[in-house]
Amino acid sequence: MVEVIRFGVSLEKDLLDAFDKCIKRREYTNRSEAIRDLIRNELVKEQWNEEKEIAGAIILIYDHHKRDFVEKLMNIQHDFHKVIISTQHVHLDHDNCLEIIAVKGKTQSVQKLANILASVKGVKHTSLSMSSTGKGL
Repeated sequence: MVEVIRFGVSLEKDLLDAFDKCIKRREYTNRSEAIRDLIRNELVKEQWNEEKEIAGAIILIYDHHKRDFVEKLMNIQHDFHKVIISTQHVHLDHDNCLEIIAVKGKTQSVQKLANILASVKGVKHTSLSMSSTGKGL
């Protein structure tokens, strides 16, 4: 069983009131769980900055009609096969596709892949969401 330690935190009333409203909107059941999430989020950000292994997703919206686009996309993905875990392709409409690329690797490699994909002609939007592999949290 995990040991739980209780500790006190002193906050200004206005800050605590704003925090309570925030955690209510986000449907936390108590302050402790909200504070745990805040701490975890900061620790994950440190992992990104320290070049530790991260997991995440790159989301692309693109026009599949662009000449040679799919071939370029596949070539890039093959170049980064050590970082890419999985891809999912979704047809949004006749012209637009959504590609979700699950990634796991060092922050710099994942960021480089996202940047290269974003720069391909035909990509309308790119989003990178990085998280933790769960190690060290």
